This record gives sequence, structure tokens and C-alpha cells, in this order.
Amino acid sequence: MAVERALISVYDKTGVAEFAKRLAALGIEILSTGGTARLLRDAGVRVRDVAELTGWPEMLGGRVKTLHPKVHGGILYRRDNADDREQATRHAIAGIDLVVVNLYPFEAVAARPGVGPEELVENIDIGGPTMVRSAAKNFAFVGVVTDPVDYDRVAEELERGSELSLETRLELARKAFATTARYDGAIATELERLAPAGGGLALVAGAALPARLHLALERHQGLRYGENPHQDAALYVPGGRPPAGLAGARQLQGKELSYNNLVDLEAAWSLAEEFTRPAAILIKHSNPAGAAEHERQAEAYRLALACDPVSAFGSVIAFNRALEGETAAEVAKLFVECIVAPGYSAEARQALGGKKNLRLVELTAPAPPALELKAISGGWLAQQPDRAPAQESAWKVVTARKPSEEEMAALRFAWKVVKHVKSNAIVFVRAGQTVGVGAGQMSRVDSVKIAAMKAQLPLAGTVVGSDAFFPFPDGVEEAAKAGATAVIQPGGSVRDQEVIETANRLGLAMIATGRRHFWH
Repeated sequence: MAVERALISVYDKTGVAEFAKRLAALGIEILSTGGTARLLRDAGVRVRDVAELTGWPEMLGGRVKTLHPKVHGGILYRRDNADDREQATRHAIAGIDLVVVNLYPFEAVAARPGVGPEELVENIDIGGPTMVRSAAKNFAFVGVVTDPVDYDRVAEELERGSELSLETRLELARKAFATTARYDGAIATELERLAPAGGGLALVAGAALPARLHLALERHQGLRYGENPHQDAALYVPGGRPPAGLAGARQLQGKELSYNNLVDLEAAWSLAEEFTRPAAILIKHSNPAGAAEHERQAEAYRLALACDPVSAFGSVIAFNRALEGETAAEVAKLFVECIVAPGYSAEARQALGGKKNLRLVELTAPAPPALELKAISGGWLAQQPDRAPAQESAWKVVTARKPSEEEMAALRFAWKVVKHVKSNAIVFVRAGQTVGVGAGQMSRVDSVKIAAMKAQLPLAGTVVGSDAFFPFPDGVEEAAKAGATAVIQPGGSVRDQEVIETANRLGLAMIATGRRHFWH
């Protein structure tokens, strides 16, 4: 069925004049409203106002333009239904075969500092989503375009044969309903910030855990498989906005990223972000195989690698600075799956360019804060991410001996690292370098033993970080036996006093932070 009439009414006017010119050149009648109509006329496109079609002017400050039977009847009537055709003829309803609409920028307005309730509400589009839904429902006969990205392909298809295929109309309808679903979800989310105040409305801070969560995701890329080859997997990103964070990172070279690569890259980057000095993080199966910071990036990498060079084989590495040539030359000596950094020098690219399978990922756009979600059978768990910086003002020295300055520097480093180790988590560190990591054990004392066992460097004079309290003194005893001189842990066990007395007996300094860092 040929496209004879198109209704164009857009907020984002990118490319719309050129698109309308191509439609007009095919003899398609253009209907339009308000600012869109003015723009098209200024561009030399012949336009018929929707008000002329309906016989009703725009009213209520522009709130009512297209909400009329001659608009929605023209979009919705079924061309193969005799009753629909008869009613359309009887009421002089002309068919509208193509609807080109995009919506008021509600999300952008809602995100603007200082926006008021009235402005927020006035940016809720009514006529646009209604036309989009009408056209998308009647995709058997009508095309709907909601994204300027699709102008060229739609125009090309019409230029080839004057009509859109059913396949194209269906694809555009899917995209249209995804657009309105995302739009309504954003509105529902933002309305939770509205509250009655003084006889009117006020915008208040949104709830940390809102009554409703609206996820509008679109597939960004397929992955070869999930955690295992028999599991299908893909990466999804929030629809309608540019991908950010790791999901929006740019891959510069190497094989396709896998599900496991992305999980490990996220773990590596999250830990790298903890540091202000140049840092290097080596991750294996989500846990640090080594972490270090140093004024020289190459030295930070060497220190991180020295923690566990065996586990570093096949690791994922993160740097919180652009990768330098000297560092890249050192990394090139090791088999590595992926590297993520905010940039790469020309020398680094050259040093690693020969490793064709090595994935280089450049991450420059941080992702906005978001709830962490985890699926369980029949539902989702949501929580705020554990990203708040350490509150040293709340830390307490609970032992008779206070940490030395050198120990204190190491304890700060340990506290940053241990929250990125799977629970039960224990790390032995020196200032700026991990020495032993014990992760994911069912008992804390076993994590201490494994961290000491895996250490490749001397443990004498190290400090220990624990993500949660010591339920018994045995973990502290094992740490001291291995050579640790100080401990940082949350405290809060019913046996805290027993643990503190053990530390005092062994000459350890101990800090209780009052905050736990479980990571499951």
C-alpha cells in the first residue's frame, strides 16, 4: 500500500526538513503542527496544518493539537476492513499512512538542576505518544518513525517503491512501543519526586529505593556466550540515551568481548576508581590477583604483578590513567585477556598492537549512579552500590597500640582493596601493594590462611584488611603468625572484646571502621 499522506510533528528537529523534502518529492502530502510546520515551510516544503484537517485550532496552550478523530481515525482505520472504510468515507477521514513523531524531552528536563514541578509536568507529552501508539498498533497499514536515525532508511525504501514493507513497519512499531514504554517509565519514576506542599506541589529527592522500578533496556551487542558455552548472553543498555560506563566503552583492538570479560572488567575498573594516584589492578574471576598504586604507572603494575604472578596469567587489567608506553611494554610480557584504561598513548598502542587477540578497552564516560540489581527466581533484588568513600572520622583504634604512620598508610590501602574481594575477604598488604589475597571462603580464618599461603612476597610487617568482623580470635592469630602487625576490620562481633584482647596480646594495632563490605 503506497504512502500518500504523512503527519510530521517532532520536538527534535534534527534532519526532519531534509526528510520531509524527500517525502514531498515523492508526491506525499505533509501534515504538520506548530513549530515543525514553520520549520518545514521555511525549508520550502509545502505543508498542510493539522488544524485545517481537523477544523479545530490548537488550544489549551498547545496541549491539544492532534487529539481528534480525523487524526486518529486516519491513522487507525483498517484499510482491509469494509466497515472501517465506510466510516472513514462517511466522516471524511483521510488516511494517514506515515507518522513521524518524537517526544518532548521529559528526561532531559527532569535531570536539569532547579527544574520546578510545573515545568516538569508540562514536559509530559500527550499527543505525541498517543499518535505513536496509534500508528504502531496499526502497523499492518501505517509506518511510524520515532527516531531521526531511521529517516534515511525509510526515505530510501519509499524512493525504491513508494511503500514500506510489512517487515519495516513491524520493526518500526516495535521501536515505537519501546519508546513510549521507556517514556512512561521515566515519567512514573520522576512523579515519585512530586509531593504536596503549601497547597501546591514541590519536587523532593527521590527515594533511594523507589516504590516502582522501570527498566527500559535495549540490546547493545550480542556476546559469544554467557559464563559457559551453553548459555546465551547479550549486553543491554538503557534505551534512548548514549551508552556510558563500561557498557559505552570503546574497544580498540582484540577479539570480541565475552560475558566473563565484561564482568571482570567491571570488577577491575571499580577497584581502579578507588585510587587517586596511578594504580594497576589485576583481576581473575572477579577477584584481585594484585593491586598497587605508585607515582609511576609502570612501577604500580610491577608491584601489582608481584602479588600473584601465577594467577595474573590470563587476567584482566585496569589502569586509572592513560596507559603509558613503558607500562605497556611490561604488560606485553604477560598473557592478558583484556585491559581497560581511560586512554592509551601511541607508544602503548604500538607495544601491544602485535597481540591481536588482546582486547584493549578505552573507558572515558563514567556511568551515572544507579541501583545494583540481581535476579532471583521470581523477582529482583535492588540495593545502593557500595561506592561511598571511607569515613575515617568514624574509625576507632581499639587496641592499646596505635598504628604507625607507615601502618596507617597500608591500612587505608587495604580498606580500599578488601571491599572489592569476594566475601569472606582478607588481604595482606604493604602501603600501596597487595601481598596476599584470600577470597570467597566459608570461614574467615580459612581466608586468612589462603591469603598467607598464596603470598609470594614476605609477609613480615604487612597489615591485614578484613571485609567483615572476626567472629573468633583465630583469624587474628593466624594473621599475626604470618607476620602481620596491624588489622583493619569493621568490628561488631559479640566476641569483639575477645578479638581485641588477642590483638593486644600479640602486639597488633587494630582499627574498627564501623562499616562492613560484604560482596557476594
